[in-house]
Amino acid sequence: MRWNLDALYPSFSGENFKEDLKSCREMIDKMKEWTEKHLCNDENSQKKMETFLHMENEFLQQFTRIYNFAELTLSVEAKNETAMQVVEQLENDLTELTKPQVLFQKWLAALENLEELISASKFLKEHEYYLQELCEKSQYLLSEQEELLIAKMKNTGSGAWTKLQELLTSTLLVDIEKDGETKQLPLPVVRNMAYEGDPAIRRNAYDAELKAYEKIEVSSAACLNGIKGEVITLSKIRGYASPLKKTLLDSRMEQETLEAMLAAIQEKLPSFHRYYQKKAELLGHGKGLPFYDLFAPMGEVNMRFSYEEARAFIVNNFKSFSNRLSDYAEKAFERQWIDAEPREGKRGGAFCANLHSIKESRILANFTGSFNDVMTLAHELGHGYHGECLKEETHLNSDYPMPIAETASIFCETIIKDAALKQASKEESFSILESSLSGAGQVIVDIYSRYLFESELFYKRESGSLSVRELKEMMLEAQRLAYGQGLDHQWLHPYMWVVKPHYYSAEYNFYNFPYAFGLLFAKGLYAKYLEMGSEFVEIYDKLLAVTGKNSIAAVGRIVDVDVRSKDFWLASLRLLEADIEKFIALK
Repeated sequence: MRWNLDALYPSFSGENFKEDLKSCREMIDKMKEWTEKHLCNDENSQKKMETFLHMENEFLQQFTRIYNFAELTLSVEAKNETAMQVVEQLENDLTELTKPQVLFQKWLAALENLEELISASKFLKEHEYYLQELCEKSQYLLSEQEELLIAKMKNTGSGAWTKLQELLTSTLLVDIEKDGETKQLPLPVVRNMAYEGDPAIRRNAYDAELKAYEKIEVSSAACLNGIKGEVITLSKIRGYASPLKKTLLDSRMEQETLEAMLAAIQEKLPSFHRYYQKKAELLGHGKGLPFYDLFAPMGEVNMRFSYEEARAFIVNNFKSFSNRLSDYAEKAFERQWIDAEPREGKRGGAFCANLHSIKESRILANFTGSFNDVMTLAHELGHGYHGECLKEETHLNSDYPMPIAETASIFCETIIKDAALKQASKEESFSILESSLSGAGQVIVDIYSRYLFESELFYKRESGSLSVRELKEMMLEAQRLAYGQGLDHQWLHPYMWVVKPHYYSAEYNFYNFPYAFGLLFAKGLYAKYLEMGSEFVEIYDKLLAVTGKNSIAAVGRIVDVDVRSKDFWLASLRLLEADIEKFIALK
């Protein structure tokens, strides 16, 4: 249940690692020297574009291999000093690329015949979207020296705050009463108790979790204020209308698409409120669902899986969609690409890192045997499969935007949920359906609350830093607005801003609505799969393979979907609404 990183590097002390680290620095120097020498005029522009992109692709292959090794090590060994030093050193080295990249971007934007030049080269045509995107974003660039200074300062600014927050949450031990004695357990272990069948355990874990955050609330608030303050300042200096506008541009997504999706979600929130009220009623609560029972398993069947059982269930049922998907999952388990064991010093939650440099992936999870954990593994394997479909693309064309990132993962979740329902008894079906709705509620309702919170956070942070009290009040208000009467307002989660790492990235603001996009887009794709059968598989793989070199609207058009239409989002939400009605009717 622990991953193997040897395919990246056996250790930080090995010769291969040291040589690649040295090679990276040499590549940076080469790019700096080349841009200063060759980007002073527009002679041989086509050749110059090709040369620079080849250098970028080569560098990214090398750099990401080293960086991923250090970051993945740190994600399971929070106090690994060597990994910390390597990450910091690499991030500092990367800032040296700022000047050549800015020089290239400004030089590119000044070319009068760019489209003609791109059309005349097969290689440039393959990178057309990337090049056009660089031109569009050039209007937000400052001078080379200013951009270099900002890049360096971010390492000791937002980057340092991010690392501090990761350290605080990954090393936080929760004091909790268990088996008649007080124990100190890692935060992820205690948070996973929210899925326990015993209501006393869930309530106890909730109380202990909230109490534990008091130890790091002031530090976390400082991290959040520091990061968001920097984002606001840089957005204004560069000329973005707002941090959200920058996020949409980086997401290759139009404001019209976001507004259509949010309008559809708002319209369907009452259906989710009915689900929460029904769950509350079944658990014996009269004023809505308390937060500590939000993830309570339902039904008399306590579905538990060993790690091997989870593996077999996923691999076998992925085969119902395609052999390629099943083979990928089997490979991930067999070759130890997954770290599934919860332990001290390991970060909570789950993620997938697609390692384009070696055409593999690594998945972090915290597996405790629940059906929800099986779904999480399927989810992360979906991310990995996305990377599998992109492995023959160049590095520059393998980087897809946030909203598309959740498509393959939720598609895979849906395969596993449907497979489980087909094999289940009536009582098991009820449990599976409820678990699925619980997950969907997180992606639609809770994500909406996080979007409301972050919007308010940016608005208020412009006037100054926010206190712990203000942040807690804002989170509670966002939860009240999103969950409505579905939750008992006396038992909410005022510290959700502490536990969710997405708030603590200066590069990925509003990392909330992409999850809702991914769920609803994937539901729409899954409906097409049910309609088309095996013919859809090839279209699906093709869609995933081009996500790194197209806008979101263009990706949608591959499957005849208009993402700017509220009707599309409503159609996907109706699929979830139908599941809610089934759930209510079953009990």
